[in-house]
Amino acid sequence: MIQVSESQTKSEQANPTPEIRVPNIFGRWTTIGIDVKNKGLARYLNLSPTYIPHSYGRHSSSKFGKENVNVVERLVNDMMRHGRMGGRKEIAMSIVYQAFSIIEAKSGKNPVEVLVRAIENSAILEGTTRIIHGGIRYRVAVDVSPMRQLDLALRNLTEGARQAAKGSPKPIDECLADEILAAAANDPKSFAINAKRGEEQIAMAAR
Repeated sequence: MIQVSESQTKSEQANPTPEIRVPNIFGRWTTIGIDVKNKGLARYLNLSPTYIPHSYGRHSSSKFGKENVNVVERLVNDMMRHGRMGGRKEIAMSIVYQAFSIIEAKSGKNPVEVLVRAIENSAILEGTTRIIHGGIRYRVAVDVSPMRQLDLALRNLTEGARQAAKGSPKPIDECLADEILAAAANDPKSFAINAKRGEEQIAMAAR
């Protein structure tokens, strides 16, 4: 039987084991414990802990480096895709932060987990490609790779928010929150869900 001396016990109480603190997204929302139900997306849907979703483009020099970028940062990057938001990452991060706050207030859930569910629901599983044979061009159905599924889901979520905010009194952060919530609930009002269904119907007809 191992005996622990009184002096050793006192020293352990005086110097407790330091707690390992895991950074949360924007210091508020954790990525720990979020389960990706779509196992095809699990490898590419990066949920690594980070405080600020900004990797300063370190992934751009390596092939397929974007799979190592946190999914929230990828959402921020897609918010910069067009027009006056091009290259303004600080503004894009502010929009995503406000959208996450709205999602948390409306659903009472971790907005990162809601985003993951929205991506899973809006991921396009089957698409089409063009084939030219004997001078005739036609479409055939193909499976969509998991990386492209993630790319298209994020693109459609942000595009839905931009279209909803265009000419509307609602700010874009609220439109983004509504789009993510609708996609997470598999609501047909979501732009991303409609884009998925439309693409898969075209693929079904091209089988």
